[in-house]
Amino acid sequence: MKVTYNWLKSFVEIKISARGLAEKLTMAGLEVTALEERNGDFIFEIEVTSNRPDWLSVIGVAREVAAITNSKLKAQSAKPKFSRKRDPANFYFSAGKIQNKSQALAIEIEDKKDCPLYTGKIIRGVNAGPSPKWLKERLELIGCRSVNNIVDITNYVLFETGEPLHAFDLDKLTANTIIARRAKKDEKLVTIDEEQRILSPDILVIADQEKPVAVAGVMGGKDTEVSYSTKNILLEAAIFNPLVIRRARQKLGLQTDSSYRFERGIDAQTAQSASWRAVQLIEELAGGKCVALKDAGSVTTKKKIIRLDAGVVSKILGVAIAGTKIKNVLTHLGFQVQAKAKDAFIVNVPAYRQDINLEVDLIEEISRIFGYEHIPTSLPEAKPQVNTNTQRDLVSLIKNTLVGLGLNEVITYSLIDRDWLKDFNLSFAKTLGILNPLSKEQEILRPGIIPSLAKCVAFNLNQKQNHVDIFEVAKIFSGDAKSGPREELVLGIALCGEKAMLLNKGLVKEELNLLHLKGIIESVFARLGIAGYNFKMDNARAVRVEKDGINLGFLAQLPKQVLNNLDIKNKEVVAAEIYLEEIFPLVNLRKKFISLPAYPGITRDISLLLREEIKITDIFPVIKEKAQPLLKEVNVVDFYKGKQIPEGHKGLTISCLYRSDERTLTEEEINPLHAAISAALQEKFNAQIR
Repeated sequence: MKVTYNWLKSFVEIKISARGLAEKLTMAGLEVTALEERNGDFIFEIEVTSNRPDWLSVIGVAREVAAITNSKLKAQSAKPKFSRKRDPANFYFSAGKIQNKSQALAIEIEDKKDCPLYTGKIIRGVNAGPSPKWLKERLELIGCRSVNNIVDITNYVLFETGEPLHAFDLDKLTANTIIARRAKKDEKLVTIDEEQRILSPDILVIADQEKPVAVAGVMGGKDTEVSYSTKNILLEAAIFNPLVIRRARQKLGLQTDSSYRFERGIDAQTAQSASWRAVQLIEELAGGKCVALKDAGSVTTKKKIIRLDAGVVSKILGVAIAGTKIKNVLTHLGFQVQAKAKDAFIVNVPAYRQDINLEVDLIEEISRIFGYEHIPTSLPEAKPQVNTNTQRDLVSLIKNTLVGLGLNEVITYSLIDRDWLKDFNLSFAKTLGILNPLSKEQEILRPGIIPSLAKCVAFNLNQKQNHVDIFEVAKIFSGDAKSGPREELVLGIALCGEKAMLLNKGLVKEELNLLHLKGIIESVFARLGIAGYNFKMDNARAVRVEKDGINLGFLAQLPKQVLNNLDIKNKEVVAAEIYLEEIFPLVNLRKKFISLPAYPGITRDISLLLREEIKITDIFPVIKEKAQPLLKEVNVVDFYKGKQIPEGHKGLTISCLYRSDERTLTEEEINPLHAAISAALQEKFNAQIR
């Protein structure tokens, strides 16, 4: 959008320089992307956002200038004056004298959704010719080529008011008739750019009784354009459906000043006033008289009324703004403001502000004009809060952790078949039956979550999935008539199949087993800050998770009979059930920062043979006791069996990391400690150092 400094001064008194005004406009949201001085005037090029079609007019920008500079728009006469000596930029709204209202003019609208309003005025006896110097220069400064006085006036009013107009050579229309209709298939029209357009039914046209004479809202036809020989004209001002105009413009590959405005929405109240403004300029600059007018259709604008509280304004913006200042700003922008109570207002939104719907929209307008630079910069107020880990928060944390480990959440039915539990070899609590089950498969409330997950694994394998890793957080049920029903929230996990992993050796496929499941449980417990728990094997296919004698859950490898019932062949399924209500009291999410080590560490490995029954958890305390305080980490890095390992024994490689927080350690300090560890393992566990 281009507008000149002097054109704006025709509507509002401006006491600051053009460059100062450009800065104020930019700070208020009308970004001035370029400012050029030419022929004693300044040309503003303004970036207009899509939600502000009212800025696509000189008067719209002038309204903003008035608000920014705290000035008033110049008085706009209610009735047109016909003095030749007046300022040509003054804006007039109502009709002049019409000599003959009986002149025939027929307007037909095929679909009111496409064209809600069409106004036409017949002006006879015009003298089409060159435009006066002031009009020609004003248009050329904003990049609009002068054609003739009639066309220039329609363009002038378009830029001034934002309402596109079009003038037809009346004598080239058939029977003084205008029809707003959809084009017929393959109908043709040569537009004023002398290009032949092939039309289609999704394009709206303005036609006479015989043919199209314009693409509605986009471009007029060559046959009916105004030329120097034109004596009588039909002046069009209309409201078109923005979507219809956009589709036509895109299909024809045309972009015009008219289509640009119609696509963004035109204020319906501007159509008549802009039309009369053009009538007056034509009568003054080209002679002729308006002898007939005809309107078809109507547009009713729904009033938008918003309550605005000055206290809310101050709260949102963080700065106190007086009620009088708020009212002054909105009034300058064209809003009708009435005081409802102390510092409370009822604001009537003008029709041209389609973007205003809520109280916060008005607050944005106030902040723009008040000036963002006047809003003080401050840090947001932070009130200390007590962090509480609700059950919902912890469940969400567990789910996010499992998803981060690559598992998929599932939701299964709470009702299952009673007979389905028999083959699991799990000690389920007393079950709760349904009095009137809908089917045998919905006979009882599940006492455990693993049976449900097992069926889900089978279903996914049947869908040709190579591996299945799923979890569910849900309730299980138990009880009897004496003790009553009991619900318990649990976490269920199930793994099956081969999973490919990218390691240093390349792509490795590994069968999911109890060790993978154990690692997942350890990761979840680590995220929850739970420590001091142990895994205890009941047998080769089941492991319990305990802490201080409390049963936290179990891991199990599903029996062959269960896999056969599910038709799972040549695969193992491992599953876990963790009692969340037991682990919630153990959660510790407090984090303590530990600075990174300032000195390097030294790693030493110990390879040894141990009897099969000796546990790793028995070895670690002995190692840590002998190497304190320099020993920082102990890990098992290798576990092996084979022909070289005697029967009943296992081979281990244990890695020890030594480090000091005060200095870099030397070999002389590490070697005695490492030797003491080896000696202690030999003495206490009869270990053989390799």
